[in-house]
Amino acid sequence: MPIELLMLALSVALLFVLIVIQATAGVQAQGMDVMAGHRDDMKPPSAWQARTKRCVDNHREGLMLFAPLVLIAAHLNVSNDLTVWGAQLFFYSRVAHAVIYLTGLPKVRPLAWAIGIAGTIMVFVAVITATPV
Repeated sequence: MPIELLMLALSVALLFVLIVIQATAGVQAQGMDVMAGHRDDMKPPSAWQARTKRCVDNHREGLMLFAPLVLIAAHLNVSNDLTVWGAQLFFYSRVAHAVIYLTGLPKVRPLAWAIGIAGTIMVFVAVITATPV
């Protein structure tokens, strides 16, 4: 498996882990009956529950940009330093971003986010420059 697809698969695995953390936070904050029910009358989320939701949403948004680019690169057989480094930057920065986000460490999180965006841009550039006009 190309490294770019491996990084995509690991990014999906990270999303799964984050969703499990978010679900656990929901049960802790709201109770199992509420979370297993229709959720129409939930009390406001705890700070932890809200943070886990924002973390999942942020990772999902990043994947929405990254995943199609990696799949396009794979389809076009584009694998070079830009795609490999870009995919690795994306995945490892997203792990760091999740840890930073969930621990509540201030001011460092945007740097991890920016590194992930830079990785996504690298894959984008590789795909665009490899595609005939």
